[in-house]
Amino acid sequence: MSENKEIKKVTTHTLVKMKQAGEKISMITAYDYSFAKIFDAAGIDILLVGDSASNVMAGHETTLPITLDQMIYHASSVVRGTSRALVVVDLPFGSYQGNTKEALNSTIRIMKETGAHAIKLEGGAEVMDSVKRIVDAGVPVMGHLGLTPQSIYKFGTYTVRAKEEEEAEKLIKDASILQEAGCFAVVLEKIPALLAGQVSAQLSIPIIGIGAGGACDGQVLVMHDLLGINTEFKPRFLRTYLNLNELIIGAVKKYIADVKSHDFPNTSEQY
Repeated sequence: MSENKEIKKVTTHTLVKMKQAGEKISMITAYDYSFAKIFDAAGIDILLVGDSASNVMAGHETTLPITLDQMIYHASSVVRGTSRALVVVDLPFGSYQGNTKEALNSTIRIMKETGAHAIKLEGGAEVMDSVKRIVDAGVPVMGHLGLTPQSIYKFGTYTVRAKEEEEAEKLIKDASILQEAGCFAVVLEKIPALLAGQVSAQLSIPIIGIGAGGACDGQVLVMHDLLGINTEFKPRFLRTYLNLNELIIGAVKKYIADVKSHDFPNTSEQY
């Protein structure tokens, strides 16, 4: 871990070296300046400006409603709070599925207007041409396979993906396609651990898991889940490291009580 602290700036090259050295990659979502600054100072490797902002920041049921403009707002805030981590931004639903030109134009807007380092998009063979076009334009691309939340209405459920042999084979093939198309890493979400391990062993690029077992080259969690801000979401893969919900409610209740009882502000807290 001491070696990791010496990294001045995490790049896509750093991540490949980490995989080769067997050092696991840490990734967490961030949506604003303040949390990005804290996570970056803690030594996180990758900050993902996830379209999960649609859920945890805006209160939508799915990731579909968030717009490119909103993602740019969140991403530019995160970038301003980051000095070490690699910042990856999700291309939101509807900003890249139309054609490769639309995908490239959305990417260019993110890169120019936010200062982020890479983009992430969902899908395999069907987005291969877009991945190639974006990479050819000089922008690093992270893939995303398995449970792809932007396709939730197609799946109809957030259940584990690729349990059937046919879907598992397609996932392995899609992962190879993404690597060949130029992706620097791939996120695998909610798939059997054995399958994720197989993909990680076969590919030379880092595989980041979320609910995909310990054989992946790294892990990602949504900050609101990891910190216990969001208490409704309790899948098996989630480890909650803090109960912020309880701590914040306690702090605010204390503040309310102090205001009501004339305890705050006291004489030393005024001018």
